[in-house]
Amino acid sequence: MIEIIDKVVDRKVLEKSVKRFREKGIILPTFEQLKNPAELVPEKIKDKLKHIGLWDRHPLNLFRITWKNEPKEKGGLFGGVNYMEIPGELTGIAPRIVTLVGKYFPTGAHKVGAAYGCLAPRIITGQFDPTYHKAIWPSTGNYCRGGAFDSYLMGCTAVAILPEEMSKERFTWLEDIGAEVIATPGCESNVKEIYDKCWEIRRTRPDCKIFNQFDEFGNSAWHYTITGSAIEEVFQQVRGKNSQFAAYISATGSAGTIAAGDYLRTKHHFIKVVASEALQCPTLLYNGFGAHRIEGIGDKHVPWIHNVKNTNAVTAVDDEDCMRLFRLFNEEKGKEYLVSIGLDNEFVDQLELLGISSIANLLSCIKIAKYFEMTSEDVIFTIATDSADMYRSRIEELREERGEYTAIQAVKDFEKCLMGVTIDHTRELTYMDQKTIHNLKYFTWREQQEKEVEDLDTLWYDREIWETIFNQPACWDELINEFNEKTGLLKV
Repeated sequence: MIEIIDKVVDRKVLEKSVKRFREKGIILPTFEQLKNPAELVPEKIKDKLKHIGLWDRHPLNLFRITWKNEPKEKGGLFGGVNYMEIPGELTGIAPRIVTLVGKYFPTGAHKVGAAYGCLAPRIITGQFDPTYHKAIWPSTGNYCRGGAFDSYLMGCTAVAILPEEMSKERFTWLEDIGAEVIATPGCESNVKEIYDKCWEIRRTRPDCKIFNQFDEFGNSAWHYTITGSAIEEVFQQVRGKNSQFAAYISATGSAGTIAAGDYLRTKHHFIKVVASEALQCPTLLYNGFGAHRIEGIGDKHVPWIHNVKNTNAVTAVDDEDCMRLFRLFNEEKGKEYLVSIGLDNEFVDQLELLGISSIANLLSCIKIAKYFEMTSEDVIFTIATDSADMYRSRIEELREERGEYTAIQAVKDFEKCLMGVTIDHTRELTYMDQKTIHNLKYFTWREQQEKEVEDLDTLWYDREIWETIFNQPACWDELINEFNEKTGLLKV
């Protein structure tokens, strides 16, 4: 049976959590507050946040798990959604591309929100005891960072599981925050090895609770509620007289972020919701497999929480193009070239807001615009989940491997990787294509993870199940308010 979290399960555990939070001064924000922090976060909390840094390990930074943080390292409060528009001079297309910017979340990536959507509901329903349980965060990168950060702020012990070939920045940060780190074999696309480690932990460590982003509906529910509404807000802000919301594009990864497309469908019925993959591991596109370098979009399976019926197309991007553009956007010779062809200096400096998977999303936007023959009236949205700050070591590795970046290489990369984008490796999905992808869940989730076939069928045939799943935050907000009332901290 598909789990819906809507009531307290264990009141004794709940009381332990209340006591722990009271002692540590931890207040839980509601999802509505994370959606509209400027209007709904209490003034006394805002006053305290003025003296707390964006990445500080302070419990009140739970209220900064939002797209609306002021882009300041310290003392910032809340404003509008952080976003940037990518000019046609860079993309070579007429449609407008707008991307939300994830750098200004605590930890520098939006996964801190997905992790909150998984952990908070378990605490407020008495399913997780922060005085006993350890929170296990299986991930290919940013999710375990977000989980470790949330765990620290919520008085819990974190265990991060991620592939050994991920960037050095990830491991250094996790060790610094005090998380136990387990490195599994392989790279970005080696998700099964992470699952195998989770099974080992289930068998041997009863004090551990696993928050698997690939099957935790709190992940997709957070993005449906928070990311979806943030995108809609920006569209209403940037739209012109004849603008059409044409497409929403997201790397699949855990299928949390792409759930914003389900929300957007309720507002714009004819948008294209598009899944982006690495060409080196095109699981949805070709039932393919392999290793790739686009960190943050683990593959070789279909996430349990992916509502495939709401995905209209799939496109795959060559990871080599992403790595070349990563250098173009961040090396001095690359930035000088972009300015020389007419791009604004200030905009070029902002390109560091795009991490490697963000660049992949940008390339997928260009592919989809060309495939569907979109015009200047069309607006495409995507996500910059994190920034170049997460991957500086990759630039050093590329310099060692390929030498110093030159102006000639910048010209080559711009022409080939941006102006040369084609519509190859793109598929518009029919109903049967969608069902075929959904059925692939069987081999991971039934045969390996012991889900029930009846639940797999429910996720396909039940017309109301996804709406129920995505709208759980309304119930969680009621339970969060009750929890905060018990701690009494909002009265202090």
